[in-house]
Amino acid sequence: MQDYQFVDGTRLSSVIEALIFASPEPISESKICEIIAKGEENLGLETEAVEPFVEKLNQRYEENGLAFRIEYVAGGYTFSTKKRYEEWLSIFQHENAYRKLSQSAIETLAIVAYKQPVTKPEVDDIRGVDSGYILRQLLEKVLIEVSGRLDAPGKPLLYETTKHFLKHFGINSIDELPKPREIDEILKDDDMAEHRQFLFDRQLELKELEDKVEDEDTRDTALSLIEAVEKIDEEEVPDLEEYTADELQLDDEAEEHDDTEQQKLESEEQQNSAEDNLDDEEE
Repeated sequence: MQDYQFVDGTRLSSVIEALIFASPEPISESKICEIIAKGEENLGLETEAVEPFVEKLNQRYEENGLAFRIEYVAGGYTFSTKKRYEEWLSIFQHENAYRKLSQSAIETLAIVAYKQPVTKPEVDDIRGVDSGYILRQLLEKVLIEVSGRLDAPGKPLLYETTKHFLKHFGINSIDELPKPREIDEILKDDDMAEHRQFLFDRQLELKELEDKVEDEDTRDTALSLIEAVEKIDEEEVPDLEEYTADELQLDDEAEEHDDTEQQKLESEEQQNSAEDNLDDEEE
């Protein structure tokens, strides 16, 4: 199908590109066709026509030396950084991966992925500890979901991985997960041993950095408190007895002032009364 041009000059390939770019999740071919049909009913775009447009877009990216391409994962199209840049992004990806998922979470997620659908008691039995809290974390991160209940006493919930899990690990289905035998071979590889050591060292560095920051915060808080106390001690605080004596002296002076004013008023009243009596006698 040729690159259709809309009335406003926008090309179909650009619309497909924009939809893939804007979608927070991998967008399916059928969804792309559905959206385009709402804007251009007469176009009649079929789902099988989307892939050739994606290939042309990727060819354009490659010719211009761009660092990304469009990949088909988890049943839809999404933008992805090219694998040749993996070395440059490895530290960033490892740090964020370990911050988002703890070792216990990764372990539990692996059990769910390989044993799904699986119940909590089965996960607990494999790990040897209670996994309720970790399962709730994985549910919150939408890496697993409840798929039903087991037909057994107690009707325990069944857990399985989600579409977001596929996207997170860049695969299209659970079948693409490495087999246990393949994992053993990878772990025995010398390059993998070096990679494990790299991750271990990075974890130690991050732990030391977190401890250092925590210690510095505690020290800074303590120093701030000490400085505040020293500042209070250095300020001139009046003696309580002197302060009380001064207050009492002020009160006495105020009372004496009130008495003087009262006597003055009484004297004026007596003088006025005497003058009134004198006027009466004269009359």
